[in-house]
Amino acid sequence: MKKVQLSLLSLALLAFVGCKNETKKAEEEAKEVVEEVVEEVKKEVKTVTIPLEAKSESSVTGNVSFSEKEGVVHMVAKMSGLTAGTHAIHLHEKADCSSADAKSSGGHWNPTFKDHGAWGAETGYHKGDIGNFEVGEDGTGRVEFSTNEWCIGCGDNNKDIMGKAVVVHQGADDFTSQPSGAAGARVSCAGIIE
Repeated sequence: MKKVQLSLLSLALLAFVGCKNETKKAEEEAKEVVEEVVEEVKKEVKTVTIPLEAKSESSVTGNVSFSEKEGVVHMVAKMSGLTAGTHAIHLHEKADCSSADAKSSGGHWNPTFKDHGAWGAETGYHKGDIGNFEVGEDGTGRVEFSTNEWCIGCGDNNKDIMGKAVVVHQGADDFTSQPSGAAGARVSCAGIIE
């Protein structure tokens, strides 16, 4: 009788240890799945933040952040040191802000060879034609812009903003003058690089 009780106790103990091992294994597998999901989410949201440099003897500085999620790029630009009024902001073709006037950044980014115009215009627009924004008496400006026509580091020459520059202009874009909208001097510049 004692042998039967010992055998039953041994079986119960083995079953308990087996269940405990299965639970631990399931917990480890669940942890691996969570880690994989977190890594995928990190891959899905791409971000780049770049500092704006003052150009053309201005004092305009700030930063620009780009984030991409589910095929849409969202840009937020924050600037200070601007004169009150309307200013233009564009993407230019080269991430080169080395010259004092930022002309080293080239012309507007226009991979589809369209005429300059307001973003979304039926008559055409450059992929870099972001538009105008207003600046108050305190000299600060903020621009938010979202599009599915850009990507961050995707390698598509018609969409990829990496290697381009953000340029802030002294004046407003008239959306008609070719090829750049007659927005005046380039007062701030930032190359879009990691």
